[in-house]
Amino acid sequence: MSANLSALAYLVSSVFFILALQGLSSAKTSQRGLTFGIAGMLLAIGTTLLSPLVLNYGLIISGIMIGGIIGTVIAQKIQMTALPQLVAAFHSLVGLSAVCVAAAAFYEPAAFNIGHVGAIAAGSLIEMGLGVTIGAITFTGSLVAFAKLQGLVSGNPLIFKGQHPLNALLGIALVILVGLFAVSESPLLFWAMVVLSLLLGFLLILPIGGADMPVVISMLNSYSGWAAAGIGFTLGNSLLIITGAIVGASGAILSYIMCKGMNRSIFNIILGGFGGDQGAAVQKTGDQRPYKAGSAEDAAFIMKNARSVIIVPGYGMAVAQAQHALREMVDLLKRDGVQVRYAIHPVAGRMPGHMNVLLAEANVPYEDVQELDEINRDFATTDVAFVIGANDVTNPAAKTDPTSAIFGMPILDVEKAKTVLFVKRSMAPGYAGVDNDLFYRDNTLMLFGDAKKMCEEIIKAVQE
Repeated sequence: MSANLSALAYLVSSVFFILALQGLSSAKTSQRGLTFGIAGMLLAIGTTLLSPLVLNYGLIISGIMIGGIIGTVIAQKIQMTALPQLVAAFHSLVGLSAVCVAAAAFYEPAAFNIGHVGAIAAGSLIEMGLGVTIGAITFTGSLVAFAKLQGLVSGNPLIFKGQHPLNALLGIALVILVGLFAVSESPLLFWAMVVLSLLLGFLLILPIGGADMPVVISMLNSYSGWAAAGIGFTLGNSLLIITGAIVGASGAILSYIMCKGMNRSIFNIILGGFGGDQGAAVQKTGDQRPYKAGSAEDAAFIMKNARSVIIVPGYGMAVAQAQHALREMVDLLKRDGVQVRYAIHPVAGRMPGHMNVLLAEANVPYEDVQELDEINRDFATTDVAFVIGANDVTNPAAKTDPTSAIFGMPILDVEKAKTVLFVKRSMAPGYAGVDNDLFYRDNTLMLFGDAKKMCEEIIKAVQE
């Protein structure tokens, strides 16, 4: 395939990716967006395989087959609850690939048409340096995010004295190393950049607590895009440059939107929680405080006799895979004339859109699902707020306790409802490690148990 034809095919592929991003911005058009994304990727892979620069089809096809098999197995076995950590793990692979490509280009520049060993253009060295630093930071940062989401390490902020000055020093050192590398083309400086970037990736994510993890996932997505774009310049590949920039920019914009929704500073997240509350992650249990517990029969009676019910789903619903039973319960309430809607917090679950995907999987009508800004004022006139597995996004401490890890984060005002039904396994605090004062309010009835089983029991009670 000629260079001009390849460039045209890559451009068309980039357009498909843009259309995919546009389609994925709405649940109603997500399937169309996914189709565009698949088409764009198939065209990109086909164009690359037809390039005259390909020297060994055996290795390429072997890699595609191995990766395809692994991806297929993961896609079939992965649970929706593990999707956030899966995304973090995939981000780490993008970062690692950027480091590997940069290393290959540095040691075999002639194969990439960027010069010869000892005579690589300064511009290519700068691009290479940026690609390897962003890629290495993305790699280790994503590994830390994966470990926190998977529960391998504590979701609490991990802070030590002098951490932020150390991060700043490492950042400055990396900028200097990139400049020196562009002048000297030293292998020692190249690997020094790799090591410092790997270390900085760890240090940037460790001090970020679980409450901010959805923003971290989005930001790491942005980092992986910029890493791909940087390597695209090194390879002279327009597709990598365009798609990397799209991913980088969209991830950054999403992170900014989420930070506004959580009343967080995006610079704090980028700089590893710089300036955040370092004492915010102390868990409180409060088991000695009085609370009211109820049964599925109590919940069925209350909701069946209500005029309006707002469902607030959270990570607990995802863990129990309760979305289908919840949808069946809601359908029964609607048949009895109850108005039912769903309230979605921007960071419900552990990644952006987590709850929306689960509800769409259960065929919940899109018009019944409303975001925080659309529905928050309606809680005060709602008979019942049915909270299923959500915790931090309903915690009044975000508005009343300046020492709380989630203080300042907008929450769903479920406490204003006439009655709050709270489905939860126990009285333990949520992912942010903060006890929820809502559990002990006079208008709250705790429903202890697995979310799916609780919905199924309520269904039986409503039918009876």
